[in-house]
Amino acid sequence: MARASVTTNQKLTFEQFIEQLPDADGRYELVNGEIVRILATRQHDDIADFITDTLNNEVKRLERNYRVSGRIMIRTQTAEGKEQGRQPDVSVVDKTIWSANRAAYSALFEPLQIAVEVISTNWEDDYIDKLDEYQRLGIPEYWIVDYLALGSRNYLGNPKVPTVFVYLLDENRVYQSTAFRANDTIVSRTFPEMVLTAEQVFQA
Repeated sequence: MARASVTTNQKLTFEQFIEQLPDADGRYELVNGEIVRILATRQHDDIADFITDTLNNEVKRLERNYRVSGRIMIRTQTAEGKEQGRQPDVSVVDKTIWSANRAAYSALFEPLQIAVEVISTNWEDDYIDKLDEYQRLGIPEYWIVDYLALGSRNYLGNPKVPTVFVYLLDENRVYQSTAFRANDTIVSRTFPEMVLTAEQVFQA
């Protein structure tokens, strides 16, 4: 995804960011006090939409109390306590949290159940920054979908191959990751009965 900063005269808090979100089409995040517009490729959006549809089907099939969306903003914090505004490519949130204040803008302070990020050229954001912020917020399940194998060999191995990483919080609230490649069936703690391979995601 391409990123472009929207000029502001001051470093914004999360509340100011929500109030000043531009009306123009696109996704926006608050990064280091600045509004950043994110533009995705069609392939990126196709994969995110496929995951959204798949998880939605599981919610309906199992009659789970979740909402699945690609338009949910969440407030996170860095290790230094700096507020960030993140909009995962796919979010799964408890409907009780979502419905608590339906008149509010779609920005949450509570943790999601699942956050999914589809990797783009600024892959370090997802592997490092967002992983730390989502762990700090307490999101139980975080997926990184590296369909172009853009991450470093430290993550992907050598040779690098497309991979879906599923990070799960352990009892110490620290993420533990499992890598899924090719015809591996992705294992989700939230949807343990789901039958979905990494290759199906990559070919979306």
